[in-house]
Amino acid sequence: MLLEVLEVGPFMANCYLVACPQTRESVIIDPGGDGPLIVSKARGLALKVRYVINTHAHLDHIGANHDVCHAFQAPLLGHRADLPLYRSRSSSMALFTGQAGVKEPDRFVQEGDLLKLGQLRIKVLETPGHSPGGICLEIGGALFTGDTLFASSIGRTDLPGGSYGTLLQSIRRKLLVYPDSTEVFPGHGPPTTIGEERRYNPFLT
Repeated sequence: MLLEVLEVGPFMANCYLVACPQTRESVIIDPGGDGPLIVSKARGLALKVRYVINTHAHLDHIGANHDVCHAFQAPLLGHRADLPLYRSRSSSMALFTGQAGVKEPDRFVQEGDLLKLGQLRIKVLETPGHSPGGICLEIGGALFTGDTLFASSIGRTDLPGGSYGTLLQSIRRKLLVYPDSTEVFPGHGPPTTIGEERRYNPFLT
């Protein structure tokens, strides 16, 4: 698995470029801002972008949806339960970029969906709690957790549609079932492993 990480936007969200090393087919996860930077990096790596995926629809993870999807003519994927967030005033880009709004998903994904990415597969895990339609992605044995799980922390639940109990249930039922050695790439901050979070995350111990 080829992996590039870019910190984008004013909230320094992690945007991930993940590719099959054999075919260069790739997915861009959470293009939260700095669209030209993301496009330039993907082109510089000669990636064939097949999908753009939002782990959830908060502003800091969707800000460059239009720029990236347009540049590569790639479909945007997200969860249907977050559709109200794409359409809400709080998700509007007008205050930040002058855009009238944000691009909504072209296709919706749900629990258990498998997407082909060259020799890799993307598995969709429904992990609501930070937002109603929050998802995580398993690719090449690694987990891309958006704002569900961070190193030594979890996603905030005080935003509209958030639920602390639901988030903890999502983490325990969908993420902590993976082996301790499983790498975790969160929506903000450094990578970690399931084992590290199982042992040391104060919200989970």
